[in-house]
Amino acid sequence: MAWGRIIKPSEKSMSQKIFSHLDSENNPSMVDVSEKAITKRTATARSIVVLNEEIMANFKEGDIQTKKGAVFQTAIIAGTMGAKKTSDLIPLCHPLGLDSCKFAIEVSGNEVIIDCTCSLTAKTGVEMEALTGASIAALTVYDMCKAFSHDIIIRETKLTKKTGGKSDFIRE
Repeated sequence: MAWGRIIKPSEKSMSQKIFSHLDSENNPSMVDVSEKAITKRTATARSIVVLNEEIMANFKEGDIQTKKGAVFQTAIIAGTMGAKKTSDLIPLCHPLGLDSCKFAIEVSGNEVIIDCTCSLTAKTGVEMEALTGASIAALTVYDMCKAFSHDIIIRETKLTKKTGGKSDFIRE
């Protein structure tokens, strides 16, 4: 019994070429990586959080202090936890044992720029882990700063670099 929508054969062949997470019956399926080579893989993702002047007035000594604690330090811990739990959050994502998950947080004007870099030696990449880590760190900045003001924007999250596997990627 097939689960999912009924599609025309031409759609089926097209979807197989485009979507690696669909099986021959067009059902969701985790990609089989058993034949892939084990290589060193890294990925860096960036999230940008825009804070207003009221919140930025609390930026001292490299961090924002709140009643909940140091914002950036907490965001790094939360982002690391998020990256490690990616396969629990994203359906069909392979569970990975990360070798490394590092953060760089920079303040530029009223923007908090969060970079999350994940790496491992495995058969599949770590893009989703880096994206999840950066996203969770950004959400944590929002959560910890909302007592000052809800005028906070998580402007973007994007992959900036990927190495290893079939191809490398660098966002220009």
